[in-house]
Amino acid sequence: MRAKITYLVTAAVLVFYFVLVGSRGVMLIQSGTLITVTFGVAVLILPFIGLWFLWQNTQFVRKANQLAAELDAAGELPVDELKRLPSGRIDRESADEVFARRKAETEATPDDWRCWFRLAVAYHDARDTPRARKAMQRAIALHDGRPVPA
Repeated sequence: MRAKITYLVTAAVLVFYFVLVGSRGVMLIQSGTLITVTFGVAVLILPFIGLWFLWQNTQFVRKANQLAAELDAAGELPVDELKRLPSGRIDRESADEVFARRKAETEATPDDWRCWFRLAVAYHDARDTPRARKAMQRAIALHDGRPVPA
C-alpha cells in the first residue's frame, strides 16, 4: 500500500510539473517572436514526452499487478524463500540460487508467462532492474497473447 501511495504522489507531482512547464511553453508561444515561439514549442514537447512515459509506466505497473493478482488467486505467486543478512538485505548466494532455478524453469518452458513472471521477480531480487523489467514485459506479452519483445 505504501508503494501505491508513493507512486500516486510522485505521479501527481509530475503532472503538476508538466502543467506548469506546459503553461510556460504557451506563454512563450504567445509572445509571438520567432525565438520565443521556437522555445515555446520545444518546451511544450517535454511535458508530452513526460506524460507519455508516465502513462506507459503506469500501464506496465497495472498489468504486472494484474498478473500478480492472477497468480495469487491461483496460489502460484512466488514465495519469498530468500535468506536475509542481519541488516535485512538479501543474501547474494541465496538470490543466485533462486535465480538459477527460475532461469532453468523459464528455459524449460519459454512460452509460459508464469515462469517469466517468477524470473522477473528473481531478477528484481538480484537488483537487476533492466532485466527484471524485460522479463516482466515478456510475461505480460505472453499473457496477453501479443508478440513477444526481443
